[in-house]
Amino acid sequence: MPTESGSCSAARQAKQKRKSHSLSIRRTNSSEQERTGLPRDMLEGQDSKLPSSVRSTLLELFGQIEREFENLYIENLELRREIETLNERLAAEGQAIDGAELSKGQLKTKASHSTSQLSQKLKTTYKASTSKIVSSFKTTTSRAVCQLVKEYIGHRDGIWDVSVARTQPVVLGTASADHTALLWSIETGRSLAKYAGHVGSVNSIKFHPSEQLALTASGDQTAHVWRYAVQLPAPQPAADSSQLCGEDEVECSDKDEPDADADPSSDCPTIRAPLTSLKSHQGVVIAADWLVGGKQAVTASWDRTANLYDVETSELVHSLTGHDQELTHCCTHPTQRLVVTSSRDTTFRLWDFRDPSIHSVNVFQGHTDTVTSAVFTVGDNVVSGSDDRTVKVWDLKNMRSPIATIRTDSAINRINVCVGQKIIALPHDNRQVRLFDMSGVRLARLPRSSRQGHRRMVCGSAWSEDHPVCNLFTCGFDRQAIGWNINIPALLQEK
Repeated sequence: MPTESGSCSAARQAKQKRKSHSLSIRRTNSSEQERTGLPRDMLEGQDSKLPSSVRSTLLELFGQIEREFENLYIENLELRREIETLNERLAAEGQAIDGAELSKGQLKTKASHSTSQLSQKLKTTYKASTSKIVSSFKTTTSRAVCQLVKEYIGHRDGIWDVSVARTQPVVLGTASADHTALLWSIETGRSLAKYAGHVGSVNSIKFHPSEQLALTASGDQTAHVWRYAVQLPAPQPAADSSQLCGEDEVECSDKDEPDADADPSSDCPTIRAPLTSLKSHQGVVIAADWLVGGKQAVTASWDRTANLYDVETSELVHSLTGHDQELTHCCTHPTQRLVVTSSRDTTFRLWDFRDPSIHSVNVFQGHTDTVTSAVFTVGDNVVSGSDDRTVKVWDLKNMRSPIATIRTDSAINRINVCVGQKIIALPHDNRQVRLFDMSGVRLARLPRSSRQGHRRMVCGSAWSEDHPVCNLFTCGFDRQAIGWNINIPALLQEK
């Protein structure tokens, strides 16, 4: 996630290292597919009543299982050779590794333990592969249709967050590591205003519920409230893009990124001073959000605390302590005085401010790695995403276990929920964006090919349910935001 100055660079390098690793894996898989292309062609030539898309998916998955078993078989042979070498060495020297005595029975126990580990690994691999096959059948009957509508290019560094205004005029907001936030015309893709009041990475942006105000959090240890006044240009015809969303998109290598020398935002008005600056943190402010009503705001920081402020006076109302490590995100309930904060300590916490005299806190445990975000949905549900590659849906009335768990193949960044359709958007480190319903059924994957989609990790997403053009926006470290039209089949809506 973003840091200030040197820390920001280190975070980007870490994320890029993870991305490079995923690319190398994908290239390896591609070469293996070429190596086994003949048997697959022979199989595809046989008569089958399965649809071609289902058959192709099955062949690919079985091929992955075969490669995994082949790797484990090779590993098993190597373990056996090591055991034989140890046997010969011990028979000749009567000594154990590291100077410890190792009897024949102990050696047998050690070999048995290695065999047990291999057996467990085989079981785990088989279970994961079969789960992948089963999950692939869940989405073959009815898919959401995803169409790229507009790209928003103008930042000089990665975009950490994206948000949609709740008041007229409806504009798009992006927060970037280039120390600025930009406001965009959704229809034309033109930048309308630039906020340049921060001296560090801008890590999040949220719009006021009823006024033309924006709240941004930054690596300069502050959050700013600033006013904007924009005029929307005349709309332009949307580009026709017929790429459908599914599991068969073409994988691509990185194409050229937007020209760093071109700055479409240079001719738009620049706002340089905030109305209010919220200062109390001793570390990077990673996220901020408005409480219901817009009179108070909450911030989350790497100093392991969240702060609740009175926006009009800039006074600190509450300091929310309890997390053991850096916070990663905060979110407020749309209709109640509730706040949820997530952290690197693998937990997220629910803070209740409905009683003015006291605020209570509940801790949710269930992830095994950093909780990257947690957001409210309709009713009494919270959805959390983590670097452990899972998303969990929770009932606020039962904190012991999630009511649904979504397992993915990549770390998950800032999630967002479409309230009306009850759809969760999952942006991933591996450049994918997937859509799931609240019960954990996969609905779609946004197109990603050489012609469209993000080329580096996807950092965040935002829904705009009432807007006539786009209803999902994503942002990534490829310095662009993208607007998508999501068409949900009636069958899925009824569910």
